[in-house]
Order: sequence, then structure tokens, then C-alpha cells
Amino acid sequence: MRASDADRDRVADILREALAEGRLTAEEHGERIAAVYEARTLGELEPLVHDLPAGRRPHEPAGSARPYDASVRPAPAPAENLVAVFGAAERKGRWRVPARTNAFAMFGGVEIDLTEAVFEQREIVINASAVFGGVEIKVPENVSVRSTGTGIFGGFDVRTHEAPDPDAPVVVITGFAVFGGVEAKARRGKRLKNLRSGQ
Repeated sequence: MRASDADRDRVADILREALAEGRLTAEEHGERIAAVYEARTLGELEPLVHDLPAGRRPHEPAGSARPYDASVRPAPAPAENLVAVFGAAERKGRWRVPARTNAFAMFGGVEIDLTEAVFEQREIVINASAVFGGVEIKVPENVSVRSTGTGIFGGFDVRTHEAPDPDAPVVVITGFAVFGGVEAKARRGKRLKNLRSGQ
């Protein structure tokens, strides 16, 4: 059976918890996360967590997974995956931002520039993971930025702020950095012109 973005997200969550609990090394975690975002079927996902405590499996329905905090609950729309392993990946210029973006960097770098992007929903979630690599996120200065990320022998430097306009888009950045870095900051002088339409 083909794997969905929700299936890949659940497996990534299991691997993140295993890393935090010391069940996986940073290198093992990085290798498995890279495989998660390249997986096409449930059969490819299951071996990545078969030796970890059962509880949430990739084939379980979405309702059985631990719920996200309300501020980071992803929309059902497909996620965009940016993966940089010994290389680089970037998303910038004029582009339509999906409700959820997964960025993974291992011995490489990912750049996400939202300053000229089109926001089609009020809240977007960026799940950024850096293992011996870096993820850089640039946002317009008139949107809200929130964070639930963690640095483990690395830096998770997200400058959070609330926009004065209550209708401004919200960018939620979650994830982790292991011997790497995740950085997000507003670019001065870069603003969305029409907050209500996302332009």
C-alpha cells in the first residue's frame, strides 16, 4: 500500500522520540529519517521502526496517533519534503506554501525563503530536522512566528514574535537539531503586502 504524508510523519515522530530516549544514535536517526522521506510504501516504512517500542505503527489510522498541540496540528493537504543529504535543497522566490513542509538536512543545508511566497492558509507548519547540517528559514517581518523545536548538541534558534495584525499568517516551526542548526528569523524590509489574501 502506498504511504501517505501522515504515515511518514508518524514514523518520523517515532524516530525523533527514540533519538531523545537514547535508543538511536544521531547517525542511525539521520539514516532512518532520510529513508522515511524517500519511502513510497508502508512496507518501506515498517522496517525503520520494527526494533523500536511498539505503540504507534505506520499502518495505524491517523486518529490513533498522539495528537499534535493545537498550534501545530497539520492540515490534511499533502506536505512538501525538502531533503539535503551531503548536498543542498532550497525553496524561494514566488511559490505557494503548503500547509506543512518537512525539511531534513544531514551533512547538507536546506534554505526556505517565505519572503515572496504566497500563503494560501493562515497557519503553516515547518518541521525542520538537522543532523550535522543546517536548515535556514526566512520569513516576512509582518507574520507571526512560533516554535516548538529542540536542540540536542545543536542549536534551534527561532526568533518568535507575534504580528500586530491578528489576521497575519502564522508560521509554526517544530523539529530538532543534533550537532547541527535550525535558524529562523524575519528579514527586515520584507513584508507581505496583503495579509488577508496572503499576497
